Amino acid sequence: MTGHHQALALLLFSAFVAVTLGITTWVSRKRHGSAEEFYAGGRLFSPMENGFAIAGDYMSAASFLGVTGLIALFGYDGLLYVVGFLVAWLVVLFLVAELVRNCGRFTLADVIAARMSERPVRIAVGTSSVTVSVLYLVAQMVGAGSLVALLLGRTSEAAQAWTVIGVGALMVIYVSLGGMRATTWIQIVKAVLLLSGTVALTVLVLLRFHGDIDRLLLTAAERSGHGTAFLVPGLKYGGSWSARVDFISLGLALVLGTAGLPHILSRFYTVPTARAARRSAVWSIGLIGSFYLMTIVLGFGAAALVGPDAVRASNASGNTAVPLLALDLGGGAGSTGGTVLFAVVAAVAFATILAVVAGITLASSASVAHDLYASLRRPHARRRSEVGVARTAAVGIGVVAIALGLLARDMNVAFLVGLAFAVAASANLPVLLYSLFWRNFTTRGAVWAVYGGLVPALGLVVLSPVVSGSPGALFPGVDFQYFPLQNPGIVSVPLGFLAGWLGTVTSDEVPDEARHAETEVRSLTGAGAV
Repeated sequence: MTGHHQALALLLFSAFVAVTLGITTWVSRKRHGSAEEFYAGGRLFSPMENGFAIAGDYMSAASFLGVTGLIALFGYDGLLYVVGFLVAWLVVLFLVAELVRNCGRFTLADVIAARMSERPVRIAVGTSSVTVSVLYLVAQMVGAGSLVALLLGRTSEAAQAWTVIGVGALMVIYVSLGGMRATTWIQIVKAVLLLSGTVALTVLVLLRFHGDIDRLLLTAAERSGHGTAFLVPGLKYGGSWSARVDFISLGLALVLGTAGLPHILSRFYTVPTARAARRSAVWSIGLIGSFYLMTIVLGFGAAALVGPDAVRASNASGNTAVPLLALDLGGGAGSTGGTVLFAVVAAVAFATILAVVAGITLASSASVAHDLYASLRRPHARRRSEVGVARTAAVGIGVVAIALGLLARDMNVAFLVGLAFAVAASANLPVLLYSLFWRNFTTRGAVWAVYGGLVPALGLVVLSPVVSGSPGALFPGVDFQYFPLQNPGIVSVPLGFLAGWLGTVTSDEVPDEARHAETEVRSLTGAGAV
């Protein structure tokens, strides 16, 4: 990249960081010592504000950078991510949003513990929530490293490492100082910027092809080197039986995973009522749906205008397809328009990463403080402020995410998010649905459901081609690959449901009919909700 690209993009980066740090500082001056203020922003946000914040939380680096890159490289098969990410919201809207808002207080474990023995349930669900959050954070860190390496024209490990460390430090500051209120406003600002940038790029792509979608697709297929195979299923997931099963596994994880993501579920506690939570979900579906439709145009636009070879040359996993597309649409390298458009898109992508990591870090630190610390603290030990523990946890989680982000820096961010979705669908969704809808569900069933999905999901990932035994693995020099699929969802999700059922039917615990009735009434009517 030229010096003009670097200077302008860094200026826009700095402007966004300055604005978001200003928001955080302003919010930190207000009283937010209470847990309700820190975790839920005082429950004062409107459905529209929360809908924009949810969209900002959900439209991550995986969506903007990873999905468009996969479409640019693999055509039709990259669309699976778009379909999966969007259809997942129907599960959230119809099964989760209102019920979680009515039954919980700050975290997913609140919903489960409402009718179970609190300590084992909180430890299990808290552990699962932190695990999912860290996996999701790793994807954002990888996106940040790829983006800034492209911006600075450096692919050295040191440049990417310092980028990942910088993003980690900023996310800790946002969460520690501003809590949920600052995080929400950062996400709203980011959602507006991202949607505006995506609309602008989509319009420019369509103008380049005079609004002719057929011409866009045919040009993309021609530049891809695969011909019409680029526009039909099978380029990435059709080579063998394992690739086809992987396709199904990934789709299952994406569709079911959203309803188990801690940072998405925690957003429903920031509105005053369950009705507002449902309206928030409707707002977010509209915004997210519009965004994903545009990413399809951007993905095929990158294939047609930039070309898969140029995308791969910049980043093997395709994470830099959108910035390269912006450079081409603005007039190419060295042009004023290309410089400005590239810098704007790079800054928007960076804003996307910062906002998402702040939301995930807040949700995971809340699980550590509200669930794990409260459950594991010795009865007679000096009780620390829960909010203080959450701030300390944000630092620890940031360090872990930075370390893993450095390890996985060459992997596609959408693929990494797919793994996080698989773990969420395997460990969190079964226990959540059983708790809400199964009258005879017991504490043992809840604990078994969490660990019965979490342990197989993580174990199968470790034994998969993602970690070893393939050129693109985390450890390509060794081979302990015994599981052929890259995404474990098709195995681990049923295991989570099976373990919950098995734990319940083998338990001696008598289900508490009164607590179940109370939870049922509260979830459906909102009576007694916090």
